[in-house]
Amino acid sequence: MHSPFSPLIPVDTLLLAYRSGIFPMADKREDTDIFWVEPRDRAIIPLDRLHVSRSLRKTLHSDRFTVTIDREFGQVIRACSKPRPGHPESWISDRIIASYEQLHKAGHAHSVECWLPAEDGQPTLAGGLYGVAFDSVFCGESMFSRASDASKVALCWLVALMRDAGFRLLDCQFMTDHLASMGAVEMPQRDYLTLVSQAECEPPKTLVQAFDDLVETASEAHSSPGKLIAQSLTQTS
Repeated sequence: MHSPFSPLIPVDTLLLAYRSGIFPMADKREDTDIFWVEPRDRAIIPLDRLHVSRSLRKTLHSDRFTVTIDREFGQVIRACSKPRPGHPESWISDRIIASYEQLHKAGHAHSVECWLPAEDGQPTLAGGLYGVAFDSVFCGESMFSRASDASKVALCWLVALMRDAGFRLLDCQFMTDHLASMGAVEMPQRDYLTLVSQAECEPPKTLVQAFDDLVETASEAHSSPGKLIAQSLTQTS
């Protein structure tokens, strides 16, 4: 695959790195060099302990956003790479973007998108997240919001899909106040690697299959996916 950001990080190299508990970052968007990160402590969100606030539950229930999976991976990763208040530089370089788009085409990188209707009738991307899937593990890489609660809704959908598909571990890499408010917990890297080794099995479904099943179940129940997700997460959060 030709790319102006060559050499791309090979798919096999990325997957081996994630299975070993490390991942690539760059110093800034334009940097062609990467470095490999192995955190001393790791943040994860237990799939049965996602914290859903009352206001977020209402947002899910209202279906304010139309949610999709893998519809616009490229848009999502590029939105995540944009500078943010307090963070003028991004660790998501052009080389990383191109490498993860290759990983997405190989079926191991996924995005969840939240859309809002626009005045011209075309939906606009309001928020989302992307990450890497291998075995029964999903490593969340980054998320963004252009509308209130958009990234949180994307995270709720991700957790619901992971649970239905049979995934075992949601890695968040570094702890933040935002993730802590959503139920993330921190652990030593060695404990995280133990969980990774325990998840060395293929889940019964892919995330895309879980998404299709959720949409079909909601249709048969004359409900909406957002309402079903709000109900399922309320029962365990």
